[in-house]
Amino acid sequence: MLRSTSIAYLLTAFLVLAARNAVAQGPGAKVVLTNDDGWAVAQIRAQRDALVDAGFDVVLSAPAVDKSGTGSSSATPVPLKQPCEFDSCPAGSPAEGFNASDPRLNYVNAFPVDAVRFGIQTLAPQFFGSPPDFVVSGPNVGNNLGSTTQISGTVGAACEAAKEGVPSIAFSASSQSVSQVSYTTLAAAPSSPGTLSARIYAALAANLTSILVHSSSSPILPPGLTLNVNFAPTSLSSSGGTCRTAADFRWVLTRISPAPRGTQDVQTCGTTVLPDEGAVVRSAAGGGCFASVSVMDASTKADVDAAAQGAVLARIAPSGLFSCLMGNG
Repeated sequence: MLRSTSIAYLLTAFLVLAARNAVAQGPGAKVVLTNDDGWAVAQIRAQRDALVDAGFDVVLSAPAVDKSGTGSSSATPVPLKQPCEFDSCPAGSPAEGFNASDPRLNYVNAFPVDAVRFGIQTLAPQFFGSPPDFVVSGPNVGNNLGSTTQISGTVGAACEAAKEGVPSIAFSASSQSVSQVSYTTLAAAPSSPGTLSARIYAALAANLTSILVHSSSSPILPPGLTLNVNFAPTSLSSSGGTCRTAADFRWVLTRISPAPRGTQDVQTCGTTVLPDEGAVVRSAAGGGCFASVSVMDASTKADVDAAAQGAVLARIAPSGLFSCLMGNG
């Protein structure tokens, strides 16, 4: 819970800023974590836990309230007239604020693009003493497939990071398995299908982030690109199904939009036409368990050419992460 602007708040802020300057740098890569669902939603807190457990040095900078569907909108942050989502800060709180017990949890009362900028330009120098190595955006509550990428705030934040020179990924999870609920549910209902699904998606995202950050390739991703990653539903809310752990998921290199006639994508799985991400994720309804990975131009939020796809494939392929869809390769 945050405090309103007051003598107590200003004193705490002073002490926290002093603590930030004294924080020893962690051994892991430096990551700014953001989203468009808000700083207090369960999925982003599960993601933060997974990244920390994987050894990353993490600072969270996300909107104060749910800003889904705001794309790359931007505005000057302003003090809150209403409480933060789930009453995680009171009305009257400052435009940017932090959790009293953990100053690495930060909100920005503006759009996802503004939140990730604050993380990159303000929080990273304070906590890391340098720009971040990577930005993780999401996982979003709900898939962002095809043309939906144009309006997604989660995608918008990842694109903004890439345009600022920081490699990034936008992750999105099926709304059939996770929902817009408070982070408090992670502790209050640790065995619920929603919490377990959030933990699975967080583990998947941390795994891909680790593969890229620890790749021998430099830079981590080619400039001007980001990745759009979508996870199919888990099977935890049903008695059957095969998507019950992170290890059950198969990763597939995809494209954002269905390939027009004559398309020449990077050659993989015995073809030069990648499957589109929507078809791959929706194939889970037929018993599949997939995570799609599309290479995106950070400026247009559209597909890239075969050379750019190939550069990303070369960074990930040595890990053995990717699989082929049935009938390909």
